[in-house]
Amino acid sequence: MMLRRRLTSLVSRSIASSSLGPKPTLTLTPSPISPQSSPHFLAQCTNPNPSFSNDKAAALGIQGVRAYSSLLSLNDLRPKVPRKQKTRKGRGIGSGKGKTAGRGHKGQKARGSGKLGFEGGQTPLRRRLPKRGFKNPFSLTFQPVGLGKIAKLINAGKIDSSELITMKTLKDTGAIGKQIKDGVRVMGRGAEHIKWPINLEVSRVTVRARDAVEAAGGSVRRVYYNKLGFRALLTPEWFEKKGRLLPKAARPPPKQRDKIDSIGRLPAPTKPIPFLTEENEAASSSST
Repeated sequence: MMLRRRLTSLVSRSIASSSLGPKPTLTLTPSPISPQSSPHFLAQCTNPNPSFSNDKAAALGIQGVRAYSSLLSLNDLRPKVPRKQKTRKGRGIGSGKGKTAGRGHKGQKARGSGKLGFEGGQTPLRRRLPKRGFKNPFSLTFQPVGLGKIAKLINAGKIDSSELITMKTLKDTGAIGKQIKDGVRVMGRGAEHIKWPINLEVSRVTVRARDAVEAAGGSVRRVYYNKLGFRALLTPEWFEKKGRLLPKAARPPPKQRDKIDSIGRLPAPTKPIPFLTEENEAASSSST
């Protein structure tokens, strides 16, 4: 199509120039594409108009009409895909969407958008549907970790079993994720791999995990931290960066006092607190 337009413009210019003066000689640069390499292309582009023969070209003064390789390139090819342009509103009455821009005259919808969920005054859907269930504001979410994973990290040398294993230790070694919401719960998965005494300080512990640790000669203490206490335990450098002091340990609420053994210590402790046995408790009470 482009070649046909180019040839038509050349013919018209040649006719106009021949009527004004002597016939000029038009020299066209031959295509770098050889006929042997692409005969099909030259067969289509050499003479796109069969009615326009070489004799007529010679009569008009055009010598050597050949195909240009620059007339057709890959960047000129376009897929035949219908494309619908965006409707431009408010650009004159001739467009059909001018003046009121398809909103009509006056009214709430012509002046602006209504409130989300408003149904014209009738009871909206969110109020017609019944309520179901509730969200407990006092629920706690603990991140679980198995004893088998702790034993694997101890065998790998990432955790020292002779020191106290706190929730910060579990976080730094990758035993648990970085997002700890309300604490850590030690599970009994892989309890058979615990064959040496370890000391743990976590938020919760299952019965199976506690029995496995105590059977190996270790101890598990359930400690309480509030939201601010967890931040001070896991990321104490945040307080140093802000120039603040570490907060004091918070007391547990009454509903959680029977589920913990002691209040959490800040900063992160390195030595466990020994549990008082019945004999030690009796001795301490008699001495007082």
